[in-house]
Amino acid sequence: MESAREICFFVGFLQEAVPSSRQAVIRDDTQRDFFSALSRARMNSVMRACFSSQISNLKFSICVYLCLSVVTSLFLFAQGDEERYRRQREEMVRTQIAASRFTGAPAVRDARVLAAMRQAPRHRFVPAELVRSAYDDRPLPIGYGQTISQPYIVALMTELAGPKAEHKALEIGTGSGYQAAVLSPLVAEVATIEIVEPLGRAARERLRALGYKNVEVRIGDGYFGWPEKAPFDIIIVTAAANHIPPPLIEQLKPGGRMVIPVGNPFQTQTLMLVTKGDKGPRDVRVRNVLPVAFVPLVGGPQK
Repeated sequence: MESAREICFFVGFLQEAVPSSRQAVIRDDTQRDFFSALSRARMNSVMRACFSSQISNLKFSICVYLCLSVVTSLFLFAQGDEERYRRQREEMVRTQIAASRFTGAPAVRDARVLAAMRQAPRHRFVPAELVRSAYDDRPLPIGYGQTISQPYIVALMTELAGPKAEHKALEIGTGSGYQAAVLSPLVAEVATIEIVEPLGRAARERLRALGYKNVEVRIGDGYFGWPEKAPFDIIIVTAAANHIPPPLIEQLKPGGRMVIPVGNPFQTQTLMLVTKGDKGPRDVRVRNVLPVAFVPLVGGPQK
């Protein structure tokens, strides 16, 4: 009787899991994968029940049929969701990133960057309640006063940095991990720093779960960079400082590029491309790219 009850419990559990799986994203990255919601202990118990001599061949057949049917349904639901998100990414790149902007901002043309934007699952980097808006042409809040940047801005900053396969990249302001995920297939190594500990820990687990093996997340003050890993070929700063942090210039290789928004909070800021020469930390060229609005860079020297 206990074995039969286990089967009933398991089938009921799976039936409940089917509709919830269509939401694709739940509260955290462990729950996002609906297969991880299946209790391993319960699964083992059901399998023992199926093979128990106390259950007739008919009950065994029903058990196997129901389990396989529901698991197949879950798989097909997941495939359908992934195809829908893939189409949304294609549309995002076509209409928001590779096309001319109505504001006059330049379109992104780098084929490798466009491919990375098509590949990175942005819906996995936003809160569950904002999944429907993941591919919209706007930034989204991710908690703790921080945001995930507008897709176009992520693509533009990546293109301006000029990533190459052999490059080592530094990102300041990990957030949910999306910019690091976009950089990951474009460079050899990504080091990313987040000062808000809960965000940094969540991003580390998310990136690990999604298979971004060349990304390392550090909890700390990004103003001072990551000296132990310097120098870097490219640096992308995803929060606005009122000046270009000298430690970041020092950690940039000669010939390296840094993309950073500069300006005061709640005012129009300027996205800048900083290129370092080979004559020391003062040998830099700065180009203003376009006006932007970013959350402020937290940290820096204590006054």
